[in-house]
Amino acid sequence: MKTADGVLHPYDAPSILDDVALVTFDGTGGFQRTDFGMIGGLPKGGKTTFNSAQHGLYTVNSDCTGTMQIFYDAGGAVPAGVETDLNIVVAADGTLIESVVYRAVTVSGAAKDGTTCPKNCEQGVQEYFEGKKVVVSGFRESSH
Repeated sequence: MKTADGVLHPYDAPSILDDVALVTFDGTGGFQRTDFGMIGGLPKGGKTTFNSAQHGLYTVNSDCTGTMQIFYDAGGAVPAGVETDLNIVVAADGTLIESVVYRAVTVSGAAKDGTTCPKNCEQGVQEYFEGKKVVVSGFRESSH
C-alpha cells in the first residue's frame, strides 16, 4: 500500500490475481462489469459465483488511447469503495482493448511492516487486462 507520503509498504506476500470479466459499454462513457476472480488460489472475497456488483466510467480519445475506472458496489466479492483505474488502448478496428492498471484504491489493509492502510489508500499493483469484443446477435437455426 502507498501512504500519503508516497512510500510503498508491501503486504506480507504478493497476491496473484486471476480474473475473467465481461464488460458491457453503453457508448456514452459508462459500463457495467461482471467478473469472477481467484486471489492466491482462493475465490476473490470467498465468492464462487460471478460478481455483477461493478460499474465504471471510460473515455476514448481520438488517438485510441483512453481511461477506465472500475468501481465495486456493495454486495459483491470485493468491498464497496474499491476502485481500479486503467490506461487503455483500443486496437484492431475497435475490437480489442489493452490496458494497464495505474492506480488501485482499497478500503483497508495492513502491510508487513505494520503500517495500516486507511480508507481510500492506494495499493501497489501490477495488473494488465486485455479484452476482445464479443457480439451476440442471436442463434442461427439450421435445417437438415
